[in-house]
Parts: sequence; C-alpha cells; structure tokens
Amino acid sequence: MTSRRVLKAAQAIREVVSLAILTELRDPRVDNVTVTTVEVTGDMKQARIHVTVMGEDTNSSQVLKGLSSAAGFLQRKIANRIESRYTPKLQFVLDQGQENAREVARILEDLASEPKTVTQQNEDPADTTPLSET
Repeated sequence: MTSRRVLKAAQAIREVVSLAILTELRDPRVDNVTVTTVEVTGDMKQARIHVTVMGEDTNSSQVLKGLSSAAGFLQRKIANRIESRYTPKLQFVLDQGQENAREVARILEDLASEPKTVTQQNEDPADTTPLSET
C-alpha cells in the first residue's frame, strides 16, 4: 500500500514535469509529449515517469533521449516544489497503455467483421421453447 505522502508527491511531480515540458523545455526532440502517470518509490529517491508520444515510433526514442538529458533541469523544478529530504531521480519510460488499447480495438473490429460461425448460422429462433408455460 502506497502512503498518502508518496501519492501526493507523485501528483506534484506529474504536474511540475508536465508544465515544464509544455512551457520551459526548449529541446526540439521533446515535442508532443504527455505525462500520463508517475510512480515514486517509498523512500522517494526514484520516480518513474510514464509518457506518451504522439507521432511516429522512431520519434519516441529521440523524445526519451531528450527527456533524459533534461532530467537535471526537471529535478531542480521538482526540488523547488516538493519539500522533501531527497529529490527523486527521474526515469522516463514510454506508456504502452494507448498502444495496447489500439491493439484491443483492432482485434475487436476484426472479430466484429468476421462471418458468423456455423453454429450461429444454424440456430433457428423457432426452435426455442419457453422455459415455463402457465
């Protein structure tokens, strides 16, 4: 179970990093990035920041490199916002949630467009009998 303090710190880190990426980072590699979630360890020494990148897959590796190079700047922003003994070391990872959702949607569309199976085609609605007649 995660403590309330860690959850509040994760939310504050998410807000600070999101705002800094949008308004203060000048790295051309970091573009079209959204911070989805932040996971902070219990001792608050490390934070894993999940990001999504709108665009090509080849672009995502460049975005991660840009974010990693800006990690010190972002840590300083976090240190100004969070009063804690330690400022978490930042690690950026791609969030696979949207890609997984697209894959599930594609599979569901494929299933919906497939022809009915033999058992579904042979069912006759006239063959059904009522459960109980009174």
